[in-house]
Amino acid sequence: MKKMIANGLILLMMFALLGGCAAKIVELHHPESVTSTEYDAQYHADEGVLDVMYLDDGDFIDIAPEMVPLAAAPAVFSIPVPEAPGTSVKKNDKSVIDYSNAKDGYIMAKYIPKSTKNIKIIIKGPSDAQYQYSLKSGDVYEVYPLSDGNGKYTVGVYEQVDGSKYATVVSATVDVKLSDEFAPFIRPNQYVNYNKDSQTVKKAAELVKGKDTTLDKLAAVYNHVIKNLTYDKEKAKNVKSGYLPDVDEILKAGKGICFDYAAVMAVMLRSQDIPTKLVVGYTGDVYHAWLTVYSKETGWIDSVVQFDGKTWKLMDPTFASTGNQSSDTMQYIGDGKNYTAKFLY
Repeated sequence: MKKMIANGLILLMMFALLGGCAAKIVELHHPESVTSTEYDAQYHADEGVLDVMYLDDGDFIDIAPEMVPLAAAPAVFSIPVPEAPGTSVKKNDKSVIDYSNAKDGYIMAKYIPKSTKNIKIIIKGPSDAQYQYSLKSGDVYEVYPLSDGNGKYTVGVYEQVDGSKYATVVSATVDVKLSDEFAPFIRPNQYVNYNKDSQTVKKAAELVKGKDTTLDKLAAVYNHVIKNLTYDKEKAKNVKSGYLPDVDEILKAGKGICFDYAAVMAVMLRSQDIPTKLVVGYTGDVYHAWLTVYSKETGWIDSVVQFDGKTWKLMDPTFASTGNQSSDTMQYIGDGKNYTAKFLY
């Protein structure tokens, strides 16, 4: 009985530590088009529920704030640089959606005028999962992954009108046939953001020097992250909607939230040509981030932390670091039932 109580306390402490990653998920709904009068009535009636409204008179939608899941080096792998060549675009005088390289697993978008209002981009894939991102103003392209595989995507740019009410700026429908299944998970994007000059990329090259297999490289990167990053409880308390990890700043500071851990490791692995999915979802009832990695030897590894000679356990750099790799933590991590994926980046 004492052992059971002790184990329970360890898990409770672990969740408390990651409390900054917790948030309430709200489902996106797609009601029929309504008039602005019907919009106001339904919006107030459904207060607290995120309803996407496609309006006849102006195409307004309601968008709630997104959650935050909380020396000389060897040659760096040639990083594929996202481009917006303009061969396939949907645009107007305010915004451009460039899907010229959709086959490579990404689109690029920009909002041209300078604005103090929030600009959002929503990507809906063939599985009906809706991905919500922020888009900076000022005529600068940003990169967004097409994480939902082959099929039809709808992409929309939205401008804040008042509070959570947004107006459609431009939208596009894109039929995607990926060049390969790894395309969205081997390139930089807004959540896994890096280039050849990133310090995180250079550190990854140092860590994997002399390592021949994917699993050896994975172990080197993983061990470095969990030993050199600590969980930032203060940041978790104050992180705002729309937060994006700056991997070089995180690595320099030596601390971060769950989202930061996963982003740093994803950058290190992708920069070494290892397909890596940054997964956002739930561990129990805690909103959290973790990783899935592809190895030529094993295929996609959904459950990898450490290899005991028989099995890999779920790779979750936050839990493994904050739990000091205790047997209770590792047992929890290794139980796939404790993890529910919602979004892939």
